[in-house]
Amino acid sequence: MRFRHGTPADADRIAELHTASWRSAYAGLMPAEYLEGPLREEHLAKWRQRTAAPTAHRRLLLAEEEDELLGFIHLDTAVDSRVHVDNLHARPGHVGTGIGHRLLRRGFAWAAAEHPGRDVYLEVLRGNDRAIAFYERQGGLRTAERTLHMAAGFALDEIEYTWPAATVSRRAA
Repeated sequence: MRFRHGTPADADRIAELHTASWRSAYAGLMPAEYLEGPLREEHLAKWRQRTAAPTAHRRLLLAEEEDELLGFIHLDTAVDSRVHVDNLHARPGHVGTGIGHRLLRRGFAWAAAEHPGRDVYLEVLRGNDRAIAFYERQGGLRTAERTLHMAAGFALDEIEYTWPAATVSRRAA
């Protein structure tokens, strides 16, 4: 498996994987008409914008094998100065093969090197039991629960997981 930084040329492939991941992981959690409707276009616009304007405060790392995109992680710095794992996805059919683990470790390495002393956190939807179990196995600590209000007009419960700054460098790749 090869890891590399995402570029504008990757936006369409990232959006496709992101959409496939949501359709697989969030079936039954999000309305089907949303997952099968505007989701792909929303993801495409998001990834075209993000890859067109890279900054030092973001990291987009891709996992590939023989030119197939198998997963990606996107991190950025939050307003509260923590490092936010905004997206971590493995291609359906490859979930559970270690891709997420390897990407998360590389994300921790970036956070430790570029933003030392900062906690790393992410949000996961309540009901996404596989992801919740994964983050707990990776040492994430449940630090908050809240409601996520989606622009599409529905709300979902989410759980925040945090890796304290003191543990981030130890968990890095």
